Amino acid sequence: MNATYVLEIAANSLASALAAQEGGASRIELCAALELGGLTPSPAQIALVRERLSIPVHVLVRPRAGDFAYADEEHATMLADIAHCAAAGCDGVVVGALTAGGDVDVARCRELVSAAGRLDLTFHRAIDVCRDPTAALEAVIGLGFRRVLSSGGAAGAMAGSAHLRRLIERAAGRIEIMPGAGIDAGNITALMAATGAREFHASAKRALPSRMRFTPTDALGMAGGETRSDAAEVRRLLEALHDAAARA
Repeated sequence: MNATYVLEIAANSLASALAAQEGGASRIELCAALELGGLTPSPAQIALVRERLSIPVHVLVRPRAGDFAYADEEHATMLADIAHCAAAGCDGVVVGALTAGGDVDVARCRELVSAAGRLDLTFHRAIDVCRDPTAALEAVIGLGFRRVLSSGGAAGAMAGSAHLRRLIERAAGRIEIMPGAGIDAGNITALMAATGAREFHASAKRALPSRMRFTPTDALGMAGGETRSDAAEVRRLLEALHDAAARA
């Protein structure tokens, strides 16, 4: 594949991370609870993934589901999680914080950036719920982030593709805009053409059947198998990128 294109896989477990690497992903974003938009994984998960993978490992630092206006204790937790990621030898972190008014919380984010030190920095999809995405982009650039993960303010990146293209044009090479949300092998080529993006974020996941042979009548919402990134789906995404790059 053309080296100018990057495929990041959102991996929710060690198994997902290994599948992403096997499929040829450029790097992973390690997280927990993808069904909640992603949360910070456990220290053990981080350590095991870093030990087993040879590709870059970026860790999502998000202390809870919901909005991105954090209390003091949540901010302290994020700073400690970033310090742990650095000590564990991770390559980057994915972070973000907003004010109650819907702007980038520059003061808190500056502390997060400082804590990250040498780590590669991605500002996550908090930008998609900002009051003024253009002002938010400029704030993130000013803070020194390397990339922004965004769906273009829509439920999926394809629906937000026009806005993503405007963000990329506004960024003018100062920061990478990485589309994410709902990306698969069937739409990544169209998304590349619509946005001009060079980095893409997908989960490449599939649902696995439960290992349980016994399921109680009332499973209290705890029935069903896991969802995991799939190496074959990662390969399909990469093949689509390769074909589109070859035609460009």
